[in-house]
Amino acid sequence: MPMPSAIPLVAMTLTQAFTSMVAYSMAVAAPEIAADLGVDGVNVGFYIALVYGVGSLSALLSPNFIHRYGPIRVSQHTMLMALLGLLVVVASDNLWWLAVSAVVIGTGYGSTTAASSHVLIRVAPPARRNLIFSLRQTGVPIGGVLAGLILPPLLLGAGWRGAYLAEALPCLLLIFVLQGLRPRFDAARQPHHPLLAGGVLSPIRLLADDPSFRAMAVVACFYSGAQLSFGAFMVVHLTDRIAFTLVEAGAALAIFQVAGTVSRVVWGGLADRLIPARLLLAGLGAAMAAAAVLAGLYSEHWPKYAIFAVCGLAGATASGYTGVLVAEMIRLGGPGRAAEAGAVVGAVMFFGTTVMPALFALIVRLSASYTLAYDLVAVTALASGIMLLWSGRDGLPRRA
Repeated sequence: MPMPSAIPLVAMTLTQAFTSMVAYSMAVAAPEIAADLGVDGVNVGFYIALVYGVGSLSALLSPNFIHRYGPIRVSQHTMLMALLGLLVVVASDNLWWLAVSAVVIGTGYGSTTAASSHVLIRVAPPARRNLIFSLRQTGVPIGGVLAGLILPPLLLGAGWRGAYLAEALPCLLLIFVLQGLRPRFDAARQPHHPLLAGGVLSPIRLLADDPSFRAMAVVACFYSGAQLSFGAFMVVHLTDRIAFTLVEAGAALAIFQVAGTVSRVVWGGLADRLIPARLLLAGLGAAMAAAAVLAGLYSEHWPKYAIFAVCGLAGATASGYTGVLVAEMIRLGGPGRAAEAGAVVGAVMFFGTTVMPALFALIVRLSASYTLAYDLVAVTALASGIMLLWSGRDGLPRRA
């Protein structure tokens, strides 16, 4: 890949990785924080829901900010909100302050997809669009890997406040690194573009224009809900019910994220060259449904390697789909509307990650079991994949 494409790709991937690391950190640290504050660890589902609920709204508002200030400046704002959110967690001594941190993080997190899409559509050749967007989307599982592998030792050595404080440094450094890209990618910003022009309705109009775009948006909602249901509850589930240590559960989450990282690149290459994006995404829905059913059947009698294998399957499917889906929705959005299409992608995915983890937590509370919660994930993923096969046009990526 030529250097002009590689530099913005790396920058946008790191932005996504660090913001995802911050968002995933609560899923890893939940047992320690819950024990210290005297609350139930399953509340992590409501924390994640709040992050992504706020993120869904900020995603829809982000195109006007991107047009006015530029995608790089908006990406810097994302990192600043992640940094501030970490500091609020460090200062927290009750659930209300943790809720404030979730709002702060979500305020910035929502703009990541729209900002990066606005940058990458300018440097991604159509014949490699799925691959490039999939490479960028590896930032999400990379952030999860960082949280799953680095945070547990920090939690044991420095406590959860010290661990969160350590995460603030890379966020601060990236703000300064991104400044070097502003002359190129923020040069076309429109300083007088109104921030409230069309409000949240401007990106949503894309949903009214194209049935295929609407169908893909539904899939994005439920697949992202499946992804966060796996990621947000994996550590709590394995430590509370399956007698995993915190380090073992962190390793399981890391396997989930590594599988998601590697598979995103694989699926992106296949969608560019061999398999229509719509067919590939439908198949991934069926496979993630199978992983959810298996996760609901975990018990202490399962060998650890089998649980790790299911975590890998879940990562390759429920985390691996995103690059192909984002690239397809940007294509369906049409020329000159990358920021708006990216905003819709971010909004519907964040909506899914708002609703599904909250429902998951509620079902666990009411049933005292993870089985029914994972069955919900399985049903919605499978139904979404089937719907995708029956809807819209063929989903073959257009080539130059």
